[in-house]
Amino acid sequence: MHKAGFVNIVGKPNAGKSTLLNQLMGEKLAIVTQKAQTTRHRIFGIYNEDDLQIVFSDTPGVLDPKYGLQEKMMDFVKDSLQDADVFLFIVDVTDKTEPSEFLIDKLNKIPVPVLLLLNKVDQTNQEGLEKLVEEWHQRIPKAEILPISALNAFNTEIILPKIKSLLPENPPYYEKDQFTDKPERFFVNETIREKILLNYEKEIPYSVEVVTEQFKEKEGIIFIDSIIYVERDTQKGIVIGHKGEAIKKVGTEARLDLEKFFAKKIHLNLFVKVKKDWRKNDRDLKNFGYR
Repeated sequence: MHKAGFVNIVGKPNAGKSTLLNQLMGEKLAIVTQKAQTTRHRIFGIYNEDDLQIVFSDTPGVLDPKYGLQEKMMDFVKDSLQDADVFLFIVDVTDKTEPSEFLIDKLNKIPVPVLLLLNKVDQTNQEGLEKLVEEWHQRIPKAEILPISALNAFNTEIILPKIKSLLPENPPYYEKDQFTDKPERFFVNETIREKILLNYEKEIPYSVEVVTEQFKEKEGIIFIDSIIYVERDTQKGIVIGHKGEAIKKVGTEARLDLEKFFAKKIHLNLFVKVKKDWRKNDRDLKNFGYR
């Protein structure tokens, strides 16, 4: 008997979706920062055992879109609400804002199991946790509620057995040696973008898109040329920094991570170009992979 299915991870921005995906996969597939809207795409992580295949889907956080890029991000979320066998709904217990009525309504209507994961429980007390469990039981009665800490791997070991018990019998959807649906260049782009999120403040990280134009291996070294696109000339100057120090730091940090990811020597060249208001331009968004 072989089980296989799609398990979609949903929640608000910064709830811990990507951290959980990486924890469950045992591999860093999704970039993680403390900034909201770190995840822009839908990423599949393919977890395999001899008699099991789980296709995890990490999604952008649910938000009220203000411009074209955010609208495309929400399209990825809406797509993810159509095709799951199990949902992992992650809630940040430290989030004091109103819950997403959009997600609550969708998850109540969808006829598949929901595991509601109360994340970051190390930052609350027993009384507060019990109150949250009761509140969420009222909001989504069918959900099974589990307290976890994705960052600290607390209680996450019970998630895979839970999912396995809920998945249908199916042959694998992907080859057993495949662990993601994304190409190599995607992980290069995301690694560079993660370092930009970590090293720059204010609007800069949200105005940046990365495109890898060359990914070529020769004599055991991977040669990579990537372009960092910004929306304005002033942003280009900030990204490059005084005497190129800022972009050099990003390049060094990204190269070290990529050498771990690909287990090979990396030669990375970064270039910065301006593409005016790309976040609001449908053609630019499509070219950048936001269909």
